[in-house]
Amino acid sequence: MANSVGLHEPEQRMRAETIDAHRALTSMMEELEAVDWYGQRVDAADDPELKEILAHNRGEEIEHFVMTLEWLRRRDAKFSTELESRLFTTGSIVAQEAAEKEGGAAAASSASNPGAGALGIGSLKGGSSL
Repeated sequence: MANSVGLHEPEQRMRAETIDAHRALTSMMEELEAVDWYGQRVDAADDPELKEILAHNRGEEIEHFVMTLEWLRRRDAKFSTELESRLFTTGSIVAQEAAEKEGGAAAASSASNPGAGALGIGSLKGGSSL
């Protein structure tokens, strides 16, 4: 495998799905690095036409990242759950997470108290397929 240098365990001991996820994650890191590099080059370039070309190229790298992120989301339930919970929201991201944790604690205590009306199925949600 070409990018096996980044593997932390022997390839032959891993599932094909894990190797593909590694490929996707590695590609995403490379795309984000390219976005950063192009952004710096856009800022540094003096020629307006070159700036336009570099900005276009940066946009292509963003597209590649998002396509790969969607591939990963479709295959990993935890990624899907987190993305659905956090993307395209408003307000404080940190406050949202704190409220979710408080809500999770309330649901857990309700599950231990059957009279509280909780179904107690939270542990069935959000498992990872990878």
